[in-house]
Amino acid sequence: MTGVEVIGWAAAVVGTGLGVPQLARLARTRSTAGLSLVAWQAILTLNLCWFAHGVKINQPNMIVPNVLGLATTLPVLYLMSRDLRLNPLRVMLPGALGAAVLVLIDVGIGGPTFGVFSLVPAVVANLGQSIEVIRAEAVTGLSPVFLVLGLVNQILWLSWAIGMQEVSSTISSGTIAAIVTFTLVWYSLRRLGLRPMFARDAAAVPLPDHGVEDMDAVAVGLSRQES
Repeated sequence: MTGVEVIGWAAAVVGTGLGVPQLARLARTRSTAGLSLVAWQAILTLNLCWFAHGVKINQPNMIVPNVLGLATTLPVLYLMSRDLRLNPLRVMLPGALGAAVLVLIDVGIGGPTFGVFSLVPAVVANLGQSIEVIRAEAVTGLSPVFLVLGLVNQILWLSWAIGMQEVSSTISSGTIAAIVTFTLVWYSLRRLGLRPMFARDAAAVPLPDHGVEDMDAVAVGLSRQES
């Protein structure tokens, strides 16, 4: 096994467990604060289309992590749909349709074109999460481990793609690595006390970002005042 192949499999290992910390945090906190629904719909598109691309170019290190990635992406989307009181199937449909379009592009036109067009859901996923981190009143539902692993994963894929001279992966991974870096930095600033910007409700006063328990305490205090 060559050094480039080792890097590819390292990326596969990281990618396989990428969504686990986020799913675990959702299960523990029961909070989706700071998570972007649009971002996870786009992640579903990416899981499906990169799995298909891996099958096309016969690269198991692309196939395995994206198949296993669905084992976390689908539960995260389900939990988010339940929290937002949306139909789970309707929540997942845009991701599946987006993947179908990209697979048709990959098969009908070719890898480089697929790489360019696959940037659309990749950018949507990462910019969507970046915007949510900037605007959300709290980011307690977002896992920092998920963000760090996402950056490591993109750096590994970029190294593998350059070594393999795989144009589509180079284009995608390089761009996404930059966006994930921005999101991670901004998330850190939010956890250090930076207030939300461009919030949806300008009249809303942001709650302190200390966790679900603190928000529950605030709610109890308000109810006592009203009584």
